[in-house]
Amino acid sequence: MSAPEQERLARAALSRLTEPGEPRLSGLLAELGPVVLRDRLLEGRGSDGLQDDVATRLAACDPVAELERAERFGLRFVVPGDEEWPAQLDDLAGVEPLHRRGGVPVGLWVRGPLRLDALHHPVAVVGSRSATTYGTAVAAEISAIAGREGYAVVSGAAYGIDHAAHRGAVSADGPSVAVLACGADRAYPVAHRAMLEFLAAEGAVVSEAPPGCAPTRIRFLARNRLIAALAEGTVVVEAAVRSGALNTATWTSRLNRHLMGVPGPVTSASSQGVHELVRGGAATLVTSGADVLEVLGAAGEHLAETPRGRERSRDRLTRRQQQVLDAVPLFQGAAVDSVARAAGVALLEVQTALVALERTGYVERGEDGWRLAARAHD
Repeated sequence: MSAPEQERLARAALSRLTEPGEPRLSGLLAELGPVVLRDRLLEGRGSDGLQDDVATRLAACDPVAELERAERFGLRFVVPGDEEWPAQLDDLAGVEPLHRRGGVPVGLWVRGPLRLDALHHPVAVVGSRSATTYGTAVAAEISAIAGREGYAVVSGAAYGIDHAAHRGAVSADGPSVAVLACGADRAYPVAHRAMLEFLAAEGAVVSEAPPGCAPTRIRFLARNRLIAALAEGTVVVEAAVRSGALNTATWTSRLNRHLMGVPGPVTSASSQGVHELVRGGAATLVTSGADVLEVLGAAGEHLAETPRGRERSRDRLTRRQQQVLDAVPLFQGAAVDSVARAAGVALLEVQTALVALERTGYVERGEDGWRLAARAHD
């Protein structure tokens, strides 16, 4: 199943008309449909009888050539109505704009074999560009564990946490999706060209912006909503109080998706934004990939074990035996009645407990009474 060709061509033309995430265009698309909207805009006239700027720019677009050129670069244009269209993006229609960005995308320019409708439990891992070694290590570990389970790791291919997230997923042979603020045919940042080329060969590189577009601040804000909307949940690893990752976190909350935060040192400015998310109850605290799987998995699936200290041999003793053991002296032997007084336990119970403790090697009996054996120090 795919969208009608006329709709695809209309959307390709409209994607060149405004910035990604323009809520007014999204609203008109929902109301009129792409073909009617394009035709009405083409018919627009200015007060001086000349075609207005919108109609002029739209008339200059050649969507057929645009799609052919994109195909030569290995890109496909995925639009609503296509079988590959990720239905979770439709939830954006019900969310109020943020920073004048919002709405369902006109379409997505995609490079890579990974189909967007086949993402298994997609999870976004985002965070600071100026990440610490702690942050990048945690992001990579979370993404690797998610990737080993077949979860698709979604991020923005930026420096710091984003790159660590993609690297972690790839290291575990897991699927990964990079959502860019520029055209999907471009490598941004240039230093990550090798990673983006790998994702284009094995995963997916996605952008709302048409091919050739440069990254801009407004496009990063629009891009963040797509990262949040593609994923079932978002993990924020290191984010200062003013961070683009917090914009993604806000979109995640607005979409009623799972929001998770990785704590850092309380003195770290890089983690201050994450700590506020957790402290305010917006984000669930996670410390490992296992925690993330537990949050995103089905009920009873991927249950994380509660951390426990190393089990000591005396943990297997009964409460009464431990009470008696604590009353046995280390060096000077003591009689049964002396141990009973120190333990506050009846004489017969102490005698029974001492025999059991002797049998298991915790106490020993000498000429001067009972004392601790070597095993009692384990």
